[in-house]
Amino acid sequence: MTQPAGPLVFVQFYLDCLSHASYLVGDRTTGRAVVVDPQRDVHEYLATADQHGLTIERVIETHIHADFLSGHLELAERTGARISYGSAAELDFDTDPLGDGERLGLGEVDLEILHTPGHTPESICVVVREHAADDVPFGVLTGDTLFIGDVGRPDLLSSRGRSAEEMARHLYHSTRALLALPDDTRVYPAHGAGSACGKNLSTELSCTIGNQRRGNYALADMTEDEFVAVVTAGQPAAPAYFAFTSVRNRQARPVLDEDAPVAPLTPEAFLAARAAGATVLDTRDPEEFAAAHLYGAVNIPLGGRFAELAGQVLDAQDAVVLCGDPDAVTEARTRLARIGFDRVLGALDAPVDAVGAAQLTAAGRVDADALAGQLAEGVGEFELLDVRGPGEVGEQGTLPGARLIPLPELLARLAELPTEQPLTVICAGGNRSSVAASVLRARGFEAVDLRGGFAAWQGEVVHPVVDPVVDPVVDPADRTPDGVTA
Repeated sequence: MTQPAGPLVFVQFYLDCLSHASYLVGDRTTGRAVVVDPQRDVHEYLATADQHGLTIERVIETHIHADFLSGHLELAERTGARISYGSAAELDFDTDPLGDGERLGLGEVDLEILHTPGHTPESICVVVREHAADDVPFGVLTGDTLFIGDVGRPDLLSSRGRSAEEMARHLYHSTRALLALPDDTRVYPAHGAGSACGKNLSTELSCTIGNQRRGNYALADMTEDEFVAVVTAGQPAAPAYFAFTSVRNRQARPVLDEDAPVAPLTPEAFLAARAAGATVLDTRDPEEFAAAHLYGAVNIPLGGRFAELAGQVLDAQDAVVLCGDPDAVTEARTRLARIGFDRVLGALDAPVDAVGAAQLTAAGRVDADALAGQLAEGVGEFELLDVRGPGEVGEQGTLPGARLIPLPELLARLAELPTEQPLTVICAGGNRSSVAASVLRARGFEAVDLRGGFAAWQGEVVHPVVDPVVDPVVDPADRTPDGVTA
C-alpha cells in the first residue's frame, strides 16, 4: 500500500485464511501509533512499527470479535500499549474505554470514535484524519459494521438475549450515520470475501463512502423495516467456534508465544496420546489422506480456510496431535491459535506411515461419473449428504435425493443421519467433503466423499441436478482467498 506523503502512516494487513483485515495507524511527526483489530500472532505489527520508527501505544478493537481470537493482550504484553474498546463493551480485563465522538490525537494525525452498534452492541468505527482540521477524512475503519458490498450480520448474539431484528435496527441507524461522511472518505473494513461475518462481502479490500452509497445493497434507499428484512435473510450458518471465541475475547486469557516450538512426538508417543483421547488432526491434502491415514483421524487440509474448518468440526477443549508435513506444524499450531484452539499437544516427528501399517486405513473417494452410474442403476444402498451452505445449494442446486446439512451444523445434527447405510458426502470442490467424511468415520459412520465435489458433478458431463431454491449466499468455507468459490 502506497503511503500518504504527509504525517500519516497507514498500513493494512490482510490474513487470507480468515479474510481478516487489521491496521496500523501512526504519525511520523511524533512516532506514535495504534493498531486496530489485530490478529493474535503480532510479529508483523511490531516489525512494521519498527520499520517506520513508530511506538505502538494503543490497541483499538472495533468490537468483540467472534471469528478470530484477537491479539490485544499479546500486543499489550509486548509493547505496554493500552487496550481500548467502545464504552459499551463488557470485558473481564482493564481497558481504556472510548466514548462516542471522542478524539484521539497522535500528533497531527487524528482519530475520531463513532459508536456504531448493530453487528454487536459495542461496535465502533474509527475515522482517520491526516490533520485534525481536515474536512475530508483519509478513511474510516469500519470493523464489522460496514463491509465492501455488505454490512455486518446482526444475528450472532441470540444466545446473549439480543434478537437479530433488534440488532438490525441499530445497524440501520449506524450505517446511515456513516453515510454522513464525505463521499471521498475511504472505507477500510475488518473482513473481506469469505468471512462468515456477512453474506455478500466483496473481494475488494477498500472502497469509498461514495461508491458504497451507490453500490452496496444494504445502503440503498429503504425504510428501517425493509433494511431489517434484507440483512437478516439468507445469512449462512455460523461456525460453532464463534460462540467460544467471542467469550474468550472478553476474558483475561493466556497470551500466545508464537515462537514456542511444537513438541515433536515419536510414533510411540503420538499413538499414546491418541490412546489417551487426543484428536488426530491430519493436515495433508485430501488425496494423500484418502490413500492412507490413522484410524479415527480428522482431515483438515492446511491450505485454504484451515482454522475456520477446524472450528466447525473440533471442540476448543479437545487435545490435538498433528500429523502431515513435519515442516508445517508451526503454521498449523499458529492458525489454530488464531481462533483460540490452544490444546495442541505436539506433532508426529515422522511421516504418517511411520506409525506402522496396522494403524493405517484408507478412505473412499468416488468420481462423478461413477456416482452418476450408481445412482442411475440403483447400485448399492447409500445416502447422499450435501454439506454446502444453503445459499450455494439455492444458487446451484444439488444431487437428486441429497440430504442437506451445512458443515457448521454437522456435529449438532449427527442424530439425523442413518447408521444402517453408507453416506456419500458432497461439497463444492472436495475439500469440506473430505473433512466431513473423516469426521463421520471417526464417529462410527461409513462414509466416502465425491472427488472434486459439485464442480466435478457439473463438469464435462452434465449430471442431474435438483432445481435450486432462491437464496444466493455462498458459504465462506469453500471460498478461496480472492473470494472465488472453490
